[in-house]
Amino acid sequence: MELKQFEVAIVGAGFGGLGLAIKLLEAGVRDFVILEKSAEVGGTWRENTYPGAECDVQSHLYSFSFAGKADWSQRYAGWREIQQYILDTTERYELRHHIRFNQEVTAARFDTERARWTLRLASGESIVARHFVLASGPLHVPQIPEIPGLEFFAGKVFHSAQWDHGYTLDGRRVASIGTGGSAIQYCPEIAPKVQRLHVFQRTAAWVTPRDTRKYSAGAKRRFARHPWWRRLHRARLYWTNESRVWPVFHAGLSKFFEAYARFFMRRQVEDPQLLQRLTPDYRIGCKRVLVSNVWFPMFSRPNVELVTDEIREITPRGIVTEDGTERAVDCIILGTGFVTDPRIYMRDFPITGLTGRKLSDDWRKGAEAYYGVSVHGFPNFHQLLGPNTGLGHNSALFMIECQIHYILQCLRELRERGADYLDVTAEAQSSFNARVQRGLEGSVWSSGCRSWYQQADGRNFTIWPWSTWRYWLETRRVRSGDYRYARRDQSAINRSMCTTALAASADNS
Repeated sequence: MELKQFEVAIVGAGFGGLGLAIKLLEAGVRDFVILEKSAEVGGTWRENTYPGAECDVQSHLYSFSFAGKADWSQRYAGWREIQQYILDTTERYELRHHIRFNQEVTAARFDTERARWTLRLASGESIVARHFVLASGPLHVPQIPEIPGLEFFAGKVFHSAQWDHGYTLDGRRVASIGTGGSAIQYCPEIAPKVQRLHVFQRTAAWVTPRDTRKYSAGAKRRFARHPWWRRLHRARLYWTNESRVWPVFHAGLSKFFEAYARFFMRRQVEDPQLLQRLTPDYRIGCKRVLVSNVWFPMFSRPNVELVTDEIREITPRGIVTEDGTERAVDCIILGTGFVTDPRIYMRDFPITGLTGRKLSDDWRKGAEAYYGVSVHGFPNFHQLLGPNTGLGHNSALFMIECQIHYILQCLRELRERGADYLDVTAEAQSSFNARVQRGLEGSVWSSGCRSWYQQADGRNFTIWPWSTWRYWLETRRVRSGDYRYARRDQSAINRSMCTTALAASADNS
């Protein structure tokens, strides 16, 4: 059977994959395919439909800069509105005929002789492409905790990212395990409906107020009539968020931020003992800072209990804590987040590069890349939101757009040089990651707490340790000297000759 061949194969139809597709079309590249494992676009916002699901980044900033939306209903949009924005954008740019749904990629291998990637699908088919882009994102594999007896629980169990909307919680005894970004949203929503809600907390979270204001009809009209006004509003939101990174590096500012969060907590929690149990014992920002106006007040309800004792086991009828107390429940909701370490969630997705090298082997001690996009030994392989490009203070879409621009620059460099593939050098990748880890030293992210930003040995593989505008500046152009360019009939193009020739050409133009 003849293999279908493309210039670019994109894995994932979330914000990253769709954004890259739009920019490929604008650049005149139509020979691409998006491979999506599910039946619809949306990624995170297709999966997370739990009650109260909203974004922690402001609506006008959590959208493409090149595909603005004037009529966002409120400051922080809910999942339905975000998913509808994704659907509308997909239709606006006519992307559906580029997407192959229900096509899960199970393996990828680079063929040096052909300078092409072969992607194997779960259906048994294969796709061949010059460029392979992994846009699946880090938050798509639910983290199921290993608690003794969980598999023997006789009631209902589901993860927040796999919410069973056919199961009614009204009048039920419910246990929520986890107090992260999902639980802080769905718990206050279900608390008034359930008979009893036991919230199992392992680590308290820093929580700050959420701006719940809605956009007025007049504001929406102004945004629609004057796009510059909307862009100005977006810029203000960006720089407001960007200012949040400074407390991460300055202890004095961090203490001020903590004092503000403590003041917010004291205003909402009257019980001193409860307040103490809800107060984190680590520096603010070390873990994800959450936003909610209803989390703390929820614990004043008579049917809500905060449980801070460690879980010993789960029985067929309930949950037993270390003090021997068993709480009988009808339903257990796992608000335990996602598997974020790519060494784990990509374990069953082998990626093979030059000379048969495995990405899983290269990442055995820790996932790393060059600006989160390129990986040495894996030519023409690009990532979106790869290692150390996650954020704790601003919009991930800003980083995605920077990376899309960078990938397009890589494609252009390849064409202009007449090469078949480019491969970031080991020296460039090693130097970059050493700089990133040095940047994390002394920051709040390295202040001692355990978070999903880190792997088991404490190495932070998630966070970009500086401002996002710095990332933007550093990814505007590809540093040609950091890559090796090669043709199928030539082991490598001499970088210095190419650089000299290009410089001479630029001087003569």
